[in-house]
Amino acid sequence: MSLSDLFGGDPVVSGQQVRIEPTQQRSTARLSGLLDAAAVVVDEVGFDRITTAMVAERAGASIGTVYRYYPDRVAVLQALRERAVLRFRQRVVEQLRSSGPENWWDAVDCAVTAFVDLYRSEPGFRIVHFADRERTPISGSEDLESGYFARQLAGVLAEEFGLHGGPELIFRLEVTVEMADSILSRAFHSDPNGDERFIAECRRVMRDYLVGYYGPVAASV
Repeated sequence: MSLSDLFGGDPVVSGQQVRIEPTQQRSTARLSGLLDAAAVVVDEVGFDRITTAMVAERAGASIGTVYRYYPDRVAVLQALRERAVLRFRQRVVEQLRSSGPENWWDAVDCAVTAFVDLYRSEPGFRIVHFADRERTPISGSEDLESGYFARQLAGVLAEEFGLHGGPELIFRLEVTVEMADSILSRAFHSDPNGDERFIAECRRVMRDYLVGYYGPVAASV
């Protein structure tokens, strides 16, 4: 399991929610611009109130241009979420490569750092919780869910740090991801920079939970 296997697809161009697949550079840039505009609007009004007209206005495009790629506002939000999740996965890989984790917890902690960094810097990153609010699955996007990420991360932890892999490790990592998602969402609920108390507690909860199964983490040299 290589680090690049932690994520797949193009983090700029979404796949499942696009009505017409862009084939030219101009179309790709237009699509990216629409999602950039949607991200800004999400931060301004939230994803409950966003409309396709708002996205078109922010992007400086016609409403017809939006409908060319997305049939409705839900499709726009699902595509934006897809891009956010892919960018998160890419950021995790960047963190792992730049920090050179010395033990399995350092590797897991890279995911927390990546999530916090994107919440602080990526416009519209709160869209990662859109599926939770809608209570509906995103068709064709199973690889964006916590179970997929847990499976990929489990492969890295088993290969690079010797954790016993298999279904139990995957399950425990999925539980860890769900806990972290909930706590970090609370950390950024009313503070755009994140409440450091919740962020620190998130790390502690995750570490204590995993240490309970895999033993103390060796001290870094």
